[in-house]
Amino acid sequence: MPASALLHAADLDFAYDTARPVLSGVSLDVARGALVGVLGPNGSGKTTLLALLAGMRRPSRGSIALDGRPLGSYSRRALAARIAVVPQETHLAFDYTALEMVLMGRHPHLGLFEVEGPADLAIAREALGAVGAAHLEGRDFMTLSGGEKQRVVIAGALAQATDVLLLDEPTSSLDLGAQLEIASLLAELNASRGVTIVVSTHDLTLASGICRDLVLLRHGRVLAAGATADALTGPNVRALYDVDADVHVHPGTGHLVVVPLHRSS
Repeated sequence: MPASALLHAADLDFAYDTARPVLSGVSLDVARGALVGVLGPNGSGKTTLLALLAGMRRPSRGSIALDGRPLGSYSRRALAARIAVVPQETHLAFDYTALEMVLMGRHPHLGLFEVEGPADLAIAREALGAVGAAHLEGRDFMTLSGGEKQRVVIAGALAQATDVLLLDEPTSSLDLGAQLEIASLLAELNASRGVTIVVSTHDLTLASGICRDLVLLRHGRVLAAGATADALTGPNVRALYDVDADVHVHPGTGHLVVVPLHRSS
């Protein structure tokens, strides 16, 4: 395992049943402070990989380590204090305000029967401020827009005081403006707060704009991995999505731009 790796996964296999493996022989290293994108078509295993990295599921083969220690050796509470997950959608059984949603991120740090105190409230409000959502604290979560909800959920993850933030399709249901806002927010959290981020996404613009490294999954296997400029190429896009694409550097932003042309034959 590289000395710089905060998260290390080696030769992961996983299947929900015996009929077809979801992941086969997947390995990756996530350095401390990295911003890694996981790309792949539907059914490629992206969400499952995040669940394994979060300790929500166990691989049928292979190993995962956090700071050189096997993931399975952490208690659920200890792991929740190190790794936070932002799912594609957040469903609630009850109505909560935005501040109450963020306070839930403090639960791994509370003792049995302990309730949130002034320090937890201060941390939650600081997290809302960090994502530009302090003005939403009294709003009912379910009345917020898609982009506002994502900011609040990310604030809750920050309130966990975690080292690693795993996000599953964070921009999938957002309009273009909200997509840009969430992309900028993730880049800012990574740069200014040193949060290690792994993001699963279909959004090639998001991936090329903010991710320094990429992992490309196809049929549960790693097709390519490495620096974004090396991994996101025309041949790799064709192999990943069966689409011919023009991949070039945008002269204004300096980021890679992927322009789909047609289905490859």
